[in-house]
Amino acid sequence: MLEELFNLVKGTATDSVINNPEVPNEQNNEVVAEATNTVASGLRNMVAGGGLENIISLFNNKGTDQGSGKGLLSNPIVNMMIGHFAGKLMSKFNLGGNQANSVANNLIPSVISNLVSKTNDPDNSTFSLEGLLNSITGGKTAEVVQEEQSSGNGGFNFQDLIGQFAGGGQSGGGGGLMDIVSKLAGGAQNQQQKNGGGGLMDLIKGFIK
Repeated sequence: MLEELFNLVKGTATDSVINNPEVPNEQNNEVVAEATNTVASGLRNMVAGGGLENIISLFNNKGTDQGSGKGLLSNPIVNMMIGHFAGKLMSKFNLGGNQANSVANNLIPSVISNLVSKTNDPDNSTFSLEGLLNSITGGKTAEVVQEEQSSGNGGFNFQDLIGQFAGGGQSGGGGGLMDIVSKLAGGAQNQQQKNGGGGLMDLIKGFIK
């Protein structure tokens, strides 16, 4: 699903990057790749730190200002990504502080807003929160769902997990909700160690055409 995320970022970046005179045209794809890496790595790091509930809460917040994403500026996950991306724009692409902050503040919330919208769209089978988390936990999300189903909870699916968080429940299938969070965190941590920071970016750069 990383390629779909890359294409979503590219489609969202028309004004903030592609048509922005502050960003040289030859760097457009690299900047889009860096933004994609920022979002994917940011979500992966949250899962690795046991913050799955925070991500589910973010993606369940369908009342955000869709499109512009300005309603997301107060979200700590989004703010973390904005700060990281702005720093990369300054260090890797030599943008000035004001320009870097402007690009990051315009692009990242819009990307998250569009991502939330697409994952909540029942008619869009390309994007799902389960698929996104599966891609950043090295397939661990799919494994957990299969484990829960094979343990006698045949009706278990990822929406059940989301519902348990929304309802504050602590038990759900198999070893319980916190056990599921722990397994997904372990998968994300393994991906962090496996990629060593650069592997994910190398994958994303492969989507540049």
